Amino acid sequence: MPHHNLTREEAQTRASLVDVSSYEIVLVLDGRGEHFRVRSRTRFTAAEGSTSFIDAITASVERIQLNGLDLEIAEVVSPARITLPGLAAENELVIDAHFHYMNTGEGLHRFVDPIDDETYLYTQFEVPDARRVFPVFEQPDLKASFSFTVVAPDHWTVVSNSPTPTPADPSEVFADLGEKPIPDTSVWQFAPTTPISSYITAIVAGPYRSVHSELVSSDGSPVPLGLYCRASLFEHLDAENLFAITRAGFEFFEREFGTAYPFEKYDQLFVPEFNAGAMENAGAVTILENYIFRSRPTEALVERRAVTVLHELAHMWFGDLVTMRWWNDLWLNESFAEFMSTLATAEATRFAEAWTTFATIEKSWAYRQDQLPSTHPIVAPIEDLADVEVNFDGITYAKGASVLKQLVAWVGRAEFFAGLTTYFHRHAWSNTELADLLDELEATSGRDLGTWSRLWLEESGINLITAEVDTESTDAGEVVSALRVTQEPWILEDQPVPSLRPHRLAIGFYSDDGSGRLVRTHSFPLDIDSAEATVAEARGVAKPDVIVVNDADLTYAKVRFDPESMRVAGERLGDFEDSLTQLLILNTLWDGVRDGDRPVQEYIDVVLTHLAAITHSSGLLMQMRQLDTAVGAYLPPADRARAHADVADRLLDLLGTIASGTDQAFQFVQGFVRHARTEEQISRLQSWLDLEEGEVFGIALDTDLRWQILIALAGRDACTEEAITSAVEADPSATGQRQAATARSARPTTEAKTWAFTRMIDDIDLPNSELGALAIGFARGLQLPDGELIAAGQPLHDFASEYFQRVSGWWETRTLEMAQTMTQRLFPPASERTVDQARQWLADHPAAPKGLVRLMRENLADAQRALRAQEVSRHSERALTFSR
Repeated sequence: MPHHNLTREEAQTRASLVDVSSYEIVLVLDGRGEHFRVRSRTRFTAAEGSTSFIDAITASVERIQLNGLDLEIAEVVSPARITLPGLAAENELVIDAHFHYMNTGEGLHRFVDPIDDETYLYTQFEVPDARRVFPVFEQPDLKASFSFTVVAPDHWTVVSNSPTPTPADPSEVFADLGEKPIPDTSVWQFAPTTPISSYITAIVAGPYRSVHSELVSSDGSPVPLGLYCRASLFEHLDAENLFAITRAGFEFFEREFGTAYPFEKYDQLFVPEFNAGAMENAGAVTILENYIFRSRPTEALVERRAVTVLHELAHMWFGDLVTMRWWNDLWLNESFAEFMSTLATAEATRFAEAWTTFATIEKSWAYRQDQLPSTHPIVAPIEDLADVEVNFDGITYAKGASVLKQLVAWVGRAEFFAGLTTYFHRHAWSNTELADLLDELEATSGRDLGTWSRLWLEESGINLITAEVDTESTDAGEVVSALRVTQEPWILEDQPVPSLRPHRLAIGFYSDDGSGRLVRTHSFPLDIDSAEATVAEARGVAKPDVIVVNDADLTYAKVRFDPESMRVAGERLGDFEDSLTQLLILNTLWDGVRDGDRPVQEYIDVVLTHLAAITHSSGLLMQMRQLDTAVGAYLPPADRARAHADVADRLLDLLGTIASGTDQAFQFVQGFVRHARTEEQISRLQSWLDLEEGEVFGIALDTDLRWQILIALAGRDACTEEAITSAVEADPSATGQRQAATARSARPTTEAKTWAFTRMIDDIDLPNSELGALAIGFARGLQLPDGELIAAGQPLHDFASEYFQRVSGWWETRTLEMAQTMTQRLFPPASERTVDQARQWLADHPAAPKGLVRLMRENLADAQRALRAQEVSRHSERALTFSR
């Protein structure tokens, strides 16, 4: 089932003609079959005599009645729209139709729990998928009141944006629909919502279990709180922690925004097979159920859950109460929530180092995205849904949040939040554009933000900032004679050259304090908006051991240290006092590797030498991920097996020296599982798996860790099908079945890879979760030490050629989420052949969907970057010599 487009021009035209008052929507949801029935009643005004359309992706349409007159279905219904001719000044539209249940995480997603065979439903509408569930004017600026009436099995729970009503006898509803009553059903009739956009409406239905609490809003109103999840996961729902984070977020946001929570209740629903982290449905937030921890999580994951919870809560004000007019201001929603959730996490929860996490993970995501050929301004030109559908990226979220952080520093924190308060009060329940927010911030701060907005928001790209130091000898020793900071645009082929931007940053001096620690001795604040600035205050200061550019991570830019500083920082990484400085150094080193300026062996050496000193959980997680990429993609294929084994040995050595049972030990155990390659290492994994219970290095061998071990063994072709089957029998949950799919597709054989690839490309009904699980396993071990791919079996030719021949078809037959997953995850490993095939594909498909072309250009850029890193590695004389 393909996706369907809507242009900005069409949306503007429709908004000039139509003003929607209300929707009354009846849904009959029994969870069975392929379709569900909907009757909708929409009231709206229009320019008299005009023609417009309503969006609806239906299975069938039974009746369309406009102002009491039946329309000819064949004449007005097209695949995603229903034409509305001859509109009156006041209109009432009644549509009877059937819509599809989905298994792609879009529209109304249906999931059957293998534990109890119960059906669970939830909606996901951002960007344009409310039209998969009911007829709707699907654009954010046509806000309206929504009244949902849901008929469902009487043992279910039904949740929507309005408070959940008491279920009642559905006989009257069935009579109105002209249907025979369905036994053992009830009806939930929800009160009308306040005016909201269609993409933040929600229906969640099924035998969800819940726990409830309440808080008092800043205006004195009681706000009921609810947490929901599947019955089979309920024992793992740590409600006390989740409610504590939620309460902290309410108090923080209401205080900082000067505006009370705008909705009647706040439910958080953990739902299965969710494509994203969470979704800000007004008063009914849906969240990835991986955040219910059935096994031990890393501290990084616990922190990520807190940030996610607060991100969605921030949206209740910025996005839901006040909403963008069109998707070109999508960044305002997401960047704002990203910035505010990190601020709240750092100041209102136990995760006080949240900004270190942001610098390590979010900004790394932004920097990577900003150096791809698809980079775009934060305020991106969005001409249609095809633009916005692939625009949920590191620029929209993380770069935008980085820039907002600078904006707060630029206008002042008190002035920033004073402007927000006015903004919320002035524009409540309406739609805005960027200029509306900037107007309020200019008024409270007295600053002209026009130039700032143009340089930071309306231009793409990134700047490179470098420090250059001169020294001289004096009687007191070597001192700094000049410290210059230079700025230049980072130029990408076929992209505009970015302007030099105004940066507020700091240059840090670090020296040995005599006890073996490298401590900050000076921090020089600096504003730079040109090609060069001189740090006059540094003149005459003793030459430090390390000069850190962008100390404390104050600005958004690529940075380079002077050669001596980079050398010392790499050799003495563990001697720095704070985790943020350590991670900034590692990020700078990694960025140099990605650019081909440094051999990947240098990064691997530095990380493995100083891994024990990296104790910040999210920072450690990021380095472990980058280590995986360094060994698995940036080293030449022939060198990877030995490097994996060296990494695994190093992790075992470290596990023998650090405190057992810690988060650090947990991540090292997981890393050993991923990197184990030698017979001895594989035997150790098998011995761990053979333990019925117990722990290793203080880490419990719980269900999810055992699956990680089994998948690793499958990837080494060191486990049997019987072992996978036994594991599923021990863990018959949906998670267990997905893990088994990954294990089966991870085996490095022609048979396993052919089975996985064929299933992904041929089974159009494959659920999103199983597709993702198969794709993860399929990619493991696909590339052989000689750079070739494992041979494909009949009827396939080879996996790379099959990919390039078929990828266009996926965008014609699959939904957006599924097409994106296949395009990104099935792209062949980097090789000269892959690069040539990708270039040829792009040359041959100039008219392909914009989203597909963008992803293919990104895939090509990543492959080229990997090949460049491999080439630098081949010519480097540096061997892996990390300190043991």
